[in-house]
Amino acid sequence: MEFFEVVKNRYSCKKFSAKEVEKEKLTAILEAGRLAPTAKNLQEQKIYVVETPESLAKIDKATPCRYGAPVCVVVAFDKNNVFTYPESEKTSGVEDATIVATHMILAAANEGIDSCWVNFFNPSELAKELGLPDNEEILMIMDLGYKEDGFKPLPNHEDRKPLSETVTYM
Repeated sequence: MEFFEVVKNRYSCKKFSAKEVEKEKLTAILEAGRLAPTAKNLQEQKIYVVETPESLAKIDKATPCRYGAPVCVVVAFDKNNVFTYPESEKTSGVEDATIVATHMILAAANEGIDSCWVNFFNPSELAKELGLPDNEEILMIMDLGYKEDGFKPLPNHEDRKPLSETVTYM
């Protein structure tokens, strides 16, 4: 698919079918995340593919926002392997994990896989439930799958402000 078509057509799917995500498509999505740039190339992302019924039940316990997705990808980062900006307490962890997640979401759309960025959950509780190490912080959950027949994006999906309202040239 052409890049701007991917960007234009991608939306947050909130009703998934039971159809499984093909391994080769999931691998392509994960590869896009692996190729994402990170500060100082630290590659601090930690990606967890959640697909067994037992593990998906842990996602369901943490959030009502799985929407029936057959696969969830939990994107986290190693807090001990981040770049700390000079004269700042800010680190690269959240921004790098966000770049990784965005690459994967766009790759999913390119593969014909629907997705939803989920942040309606308690990251610390989910990390504990999944048994993640203390040095890792969860950024988001990414629902992945095929939309339920008949499901469409919100009616306002294509409503976008013009650049003149969101961009200032200085």
